[in-house]
Amino acid sequence: MTGISSPTPPTPEAGSSAEVEAFAQNPALFAVLQQGARHMIELYDHFPRIARLVAAQQKWLLTQAAYALHLQRNPADPLSGITASRLLDIIVEFGAASRNTATAFLAELLAYKLVRDVPGSTNRRSRPLEPTEVSHDAMRLWFRAQMRSLDLLDHGGRVARLEANPEIFHRAQPIAAKRLIADRAWREPPLSISCFVWTEYGGLILDDFFSRIVNPIQKDGYHWVEDLRFSELSSHYSLSRTHLRRLFARAEALGTLGWQEEHSRTNHRVWVSASLIEDYKRWQSVKFCALDNAFNEAVRSIEADKARNTQPSPSGF
Repeated sequence: MTGISSPTPPTPEAGSSAEVEAFAQNPALFAVLQQGARHMIELYDHFPRIARLVAAQQKWLLTQAAYALHLQRNPADPLSGITASRLLDIIVEFGAASRNTATAFLAELLAYKLVRDVPGSTNRRSRPLEPTEVSHDAMRLWFRAQMRSLDLLDHGGRVARLEANPEIFHRAQPIAAKRLIADRAWREPPLSISCFVWTEYGGLILDDFFSRIVNPIQKDGYHWVEDLRFSELSSHYSLSRTHLRRLFARAEALGTLGWQEEHSRTNHRVWVSASLIEDYKRWQSVKFCALDNAFNEAVRSIEADKARNTQPSPSGF
């Protein structure tokens, strides 16, 4: 990826199909995804401005790319790190967003004080930027939550290792960002998912909706969401009911969800098709696979650096 390097040769996809399939078939995945979705809602409650800003797929990709650029900034190179031109190069390379979208996104980050000018920089033409403290906190918490989900799937000890050595995060996030942005399976999810996540705030609503499913195993041929109220969602996420109705109408038109009684919203009970659940599980599995591989590569690179630094000095003979 232009501008985002990694300690290993570029990998075009987040993981092999076999690796992704292993995650998708993990019997614990549904419960872990629900728990992760609830944690995303908690992050929204702590960082509402950031969560709303990145709750669409394009902006999520832009955020990950920008943060990766920051982590790989070379203080000796004033043109490294986050700059508009470098971010545009990455996004245009993979067609993840238009130049106008990327430029407007950086303007939003600056306006909301989520990034700032690098202190002491005199290069106004490239205008190097860096995340503010709230952005650092949000990204670290997001990454930790993903490691916790992975630990729940395989009883690993990633969170403990991460807390013992934060350098793992600094090395792993750019690797994962590079692979996910390059992987079409993550960048362009199935229509049942994209009808939510390619819409403003749609990713947030999809997480909330998934967290409400009451039966992991189909009942009467469907999964079910009880007591879904647009008024509650509208109030919690500060969204208009019109926007929410439009999101769900798109999914309903695809046949992936619907109200128990046709053309009725009075009972607030929604059926969810098995295809939507499987699409969501597989899409999230692509992400988990990329993050797991990135974590492991980061650990290996740290251990390799440590081994090189602890080699005995030549004896001189």
